[in-house]
Amino acid sequence: MTVDTPLQDKAPSGFGHNRPQAQWASLQWGGRFSEGPAAIMQAINASIGFDYRLWRQDIAGSLAHAAMLAHQGIITKDDEAAIRQGLTEIGDAIASQKFTFDPALEDIHTNIEAWLVSRIGEAGRRLHTARSRNDQVATDFRLWVREAIGAIDLALRDLMRALADRAAEHAATIMPGFTHLQTAQPITFGHHLLAYVEMLARDRGRLADARRRLNECPLGAAALAGTTFPIDRDMTAQALGFDRPTANSLDSVSDRDFAVEFLAALSIMAMHLSRFAEEIIIWVSAPYRFIRLSDAFTTGSSIMPQKRNPDAAELARAKTGRIFGALMALLTVMKGLPLAYAKDMQEDKEAVFDAADAAELSIAAMTGMVRDMQADEARMREAAGADFATATDLADYLVRDLGLPFRTAHHVTGRLVAAAEARGIDLADLPLDAMQEAEPRITEAVFAAITIEASVAARKAIGGTAPDNVVRAAASWQAALA
Repeated sequence: MTVDTPLQDKAPSGFGHNRPQAQWASLQWGGRFSEGPAAIMQAINASIGFDYRLWRQDIAGSLAHAAMLAHQGIITKDDEAAIRQGLTEIGDAIASQKFTFDPALEDIHTNIEAWLVSRIGEAGRRLHTARSRNDQVATDFRLWVREAIGAIDLALRDLMRALADRAAEHAATIMPGFTHLQTAQPITFGHHLLAYVEMLARDRGRLADARRRLNECPLGAAALAGTTFPIDRDMTAQALGFDRPTANSLDSVSDRDFAVEFLAALSIMAMHLSRFAEEIIIWVSAPYRFIRLSDAFTTGSSIMPQKRNPDAAELARAKTGRIFGALMALLTVMKGLPLAYAKDMQEDKEAVFDAADAAELSIAAMTGMVRDMQADEARMREAAGADFATATDLADYLVRDLGLPFRTAHHVTGRLVAAAEARGIDLADLPLDAMQEAEPRITEAVFAAITIEASVAARKAIGGTAPDNVVRAAASWQAALA
């Protein structure tokens, strides 16, 4: 059975109490307990309400474990065949929403095993030989996170493609660049969009690193000390697509670094998405009007009929809090736990599931907005020329053409900005004689150097905003992401 899990699995069709086998809740712990748990204990102890999402991974892990047990002669081939058939039927029942999950059975592992025993009898009871729920859940969870990383990586790749496509389209579209949210220098819209491609590429790199580190198989570590049975951990690791078995049984069942690292990578990614969402919110606002989003990604107001609110961007920005919170929650769960396993670790999954869902939805929303947004090129260009945005180009002209030291050129330019501001005009509108009062060697050539078109075109150094640079960079990303 292949493991192929969408991040947002539908909830099970129903949770019931029609157990497939009487008294299973006590049998799962063995004969130590004579009475069932209190209702509140059952409520706090059960995890089936969220860990049902691990059903594909749990079945895949059990299939690999059963095949290994049979190969090693620990169970018979007939038992393994019965287990395989039973698990396949259970997988089909869950996938078709015909499986009833029983909260009294605590978790996904016990629910599946109970139904397996009800179908195939004693062979089903042999499946748990040489493993524990501790190494079972550690394996299932690693498989789930590994697949989540793959799904999110593909979504990020799609967003990067959308950004690179729009960057190519707007390689020469001039807009203001900002520092401190104040107009700084003219840039191109394509260059701005490609900045986020670079960020997302680093996010994909962090996720790839996390995947590489998590790709070791805990199965066979059992409860904490390993097992006395002659198992083949390399066989199960290979069957499940892991690079190798984990090396230490204590670490195997107690490690959740892979989940923490996943959440840390998602948190940095969410921060990047939130920054971009904030810019979209600014760009669509009335004072800026740099872009427009269609009805597909905006909402109206219940009282103000003129409003077009960028709610998709605002919600993507807000979901960053959920992802940050998930990281902090799991770090807090793990920070005081001695080796090896403690039930605290049951609190690991909800945070990870929620963060992965939030990340997937946020990426999809941002991708949709990138493809949807329409740039107001005239408005962007108008804003790019305001607030003396080419002052640095004037200073560069004084250095490059007249040989002034940069600090001297900076001072002269500052005087010219003050003169233009006093007249209520832009630098390019200052008369030549007014410029020559600050620096007599300035010639008519200065005016060609301080247009916004000249400003962006001149920045040809690697990483600069020149349209030719943007064309090449966008094409390079388009080819890499194809």
